[in-house]
Amino acid sequence: MRMRRSMAELEKEFVEEAFNDRHRREHLRRKAATRSRLRRRDRQRKHGTVRFSLLVLSLMATAVIVTIAMFETLALVMG
Repeated sequence: MRMRRSMAELEKEFVEEAFNDRHRREHLRRKAATRSRLRRRDRQRKHGTVRFSLLVLSLMATAVIVTIAMFETLALVMG
């Protein structure tokens, strides 16, 4: 019983393994690119929410400051 494989069998296995490696690498690259896009989108959404919150807070603070200044000025003028 011979355990040796022929060159044709070895070449066939090598070609199959190379094809599988290429396929696996391409799959991993696509998966990493998708993950990167999702992280970028989530990061942009988070930063957008923070900026919007700061905008609303600054508008509210401006309204409060203007209202206080207006009533203080009115009190000075009237009093």
